[in-house]
Amino acid sequence: MDSQKEALQRIISTLANKNDEIQNFIDTLNQTLRGVQENSSNILSELDEEFDSLYSILDDVKESMINSIKQEQARKSHELQNQLSQCNNALENSEELLEFATRSLDIKEPEDFSKAARQIKDRVTMASAFRLSLKPKVSDSMTHLMVDFSQERQMLQTLKFLPVPKAPEIDPVECLVADNSVTVAWRMPEEDNKIDHFILEYRKTNFDGLPRVKDERCWEIIDNIKGTEYILSALNFSLDNSSSHLNLKVEDTLVEWDPTGGKGQESKIKGKENKGSVHVTSLKKHTRSGTPSPKRTSVGSRPPAVRGSRDRFTGESYTVLGDTAIESGQHYWEVKAQKDCKSYSVGVAYKTLGKFDQLGKTNTSWCIHVNNWLQNTFAAKHNNKVKALDVTVPEKIGVFCDFDGGQLSFYDANSKQLLYSFKTKFTQPVLPGFMVWCGGLSLSTGMQVPSAVRTLQKSENGMTGSASSLNNVTQ
Repeated sequence: MDSQKEALQRIISTLANKNDEIQNFIDTLNQTLRGVQENSSNILSELDEEFDSLYSILDDVKESMINSIKQEQARKSHELQNQLSQCNNALENSEELLEFATRSLDIKEPEDFSKAARQIKDRVTMASAFRLSLKPKVSDSMTHLMVDFSQERQMLQTLKFLPVPKAPEIDPVECLVADNSVTVAWRMPEEDNKIDHFILEYRKTNFDGLPRVKDERCWEIIDNIKGTEYILSALNFSLDNSSSHLNLKVEDTLVEWDPTGGKGQESKIKGKENKGSVHVTSLKKHTRSGTPSPKRTSVGSRPPAVRGSRDRFTGESYTVLGDTAIESGQHYWEVKAQKDCKSYSVGVAYKTLGKFDQLGKTNTSWCIHVNNWLQNTFAAKHNNKVKALDVTVPEKIGVFCDFDGGQLSFYDANSKQLLYSFKTKFTQPVLPGFMVWCGGLSLSTGMQVPSAVRTLQKSENGMTGSASSLNNVTQ
């Protein structure tokens, strides 16, 4: 009996595993089917755009040619009209002179006849009819403006779909996962001189849940990669306890106001190596004629985190910095304040921020500040200048830092509404910075930049808020 139960249990387990495999495969097929439909729609849309662009070019060429024909018609018409007018005037004068000469033949008096003859001679000598060129100045031919599209027509008829190169292959030996970054390397199965650049698609897989829920995680796209490797990194940082004011209690990604002066607080600096894992699903190639294939370029290793290398904040600067410096790239993190927090600031600062300095009151720090004490205010601060924000303070604030693009933006983390953007040029690495008084903040780090934020950043070339705009606002 027991052996039969055990055997049945094994069968049940085997069937359950097989069912899970089949279900996962069904989910994969459904996802592939959706991908086929979505990608087909995208290709059709791109095809329409290409042909619309071609039609637009042809329309422009046609319009230009029509203008040329009309200009030539107007020029020739003007020349012929002028010549016609001159001929009509000459003919009218000549007919009048002919009539006068005919009447002169009937004059009987020799003296009068002689006088009339001299007049006729003088008028004939000066007559415009004898100075006219009786040949049209321009011809009626317009054949020099005719076009022949036979070659273009033949070329259009030979249009074909772009030949797709073979897919690149991931090179596992050259791939590296270390220090919150993933170096992805690949190679081409064979040389192809038409490859212009690569597109890398990836998504994070360190997610607890059912496989089909994992499959719904958003994909990130890196475009225009010229080399054959790329470093993916997420800013996964903690709070640097060694920099924090003694009235702040710091634990990893949580900071709270501590009026007792932080007594009994233990330094908890935790390593974060290999926290993030990334699954690369595909590499795409973009090609163009005559462009040599990209060669592999060496990529330097990520600089180590900055820890415990500055003075602790003191005085009224209730501040703590992140323990990881931002030296390049685009990064995103979120901050949530406790409901009873009376005052806090969120932003970035250079490592050189003085221990008595407050966020936003120097030219080395940028932040937005929330004050719920006595009066409610919400403002952006930089270099001791303040810009009041006429928006509701969100429950959670998203921070987007584009170091290379010199941009620091703040969002409502839930709705992704833009709250404010600083446009500047970072001359040193920056550290996430936080100020807290009578309350607490919790952080979410190691996050991908939300697609809504990426889209908005691309369209926000003209910024409404900037560091320069704050120079005209006094506190």
